[in-house]
Formats: sequence, structure tokens, C-alpha cells
Amino acid sequence: MAFERVAGLDEVPAGKVHVVEIDGMPIALCNVDGAIYAIDDVCTHDEGPLDQGELDGVQIECPRHGARFDVRTGKALRLPAVVPVHTYTVELRDGAILVDPDS
Repeated sequence: MAFERVAGLDEVPAGKVHVVEIDGMPIALCNVDGAIYAIDDVCTHDEGPLDQGELDGVQIECPRHGARFDVRTGKALRLPAVVPVHTYTVELRDGAILVDPDS
């Protein structure tokens, strides 16, 4: 695993989403009660930006058509999405958020 530092923990407050780029790909960092999850910031239904939607617990809702995804697993939870979003392995070290882009 080749982890990359992408943000400081203080940049992603609890209940919020912060977008970073890894190799030109937008990655949404989601803070769920202090746990950070990383997913592709692209809805699998229509390629809309998920970070513009609401993070409700472990679910993020696409603002375009209401598809929902579990940020822990990427699983599509509500139509119109049926394909999961890609998730990434995250580590927290000394106040920094690191993501493995190859995970």
C-alpha cells in the first residue's frame, strides 16, 4: 500500500464532506463521528458530484436524483443507483488523513 497524505483531519469536520484530488480523480472524504471514509466523488447513476449532497450518518445522497450510498462500503442503497461507488483505504496519522489510491 502506498498511502498519500491528502488533508489534515481538521479540514473535515464531523458530519461534513471534503473533496481532494488524487491523480486527477476527485475523492470525497466523509467524516462520520470522527471516522474518515474515502469514496469516489462521482455518483454511479449520472456522474454527479456526491459532495454536493447531504451526508446523513453513514449515507451520502446524490443531489441530482436522490441515490444513496454507504460511505463505508460504497454500496448503492437507493435507486436510481445500482452500482456501488469505489471506496479507498484510509489511515489517520498524526492529525493527517492518508488514502491509498490503489486500494
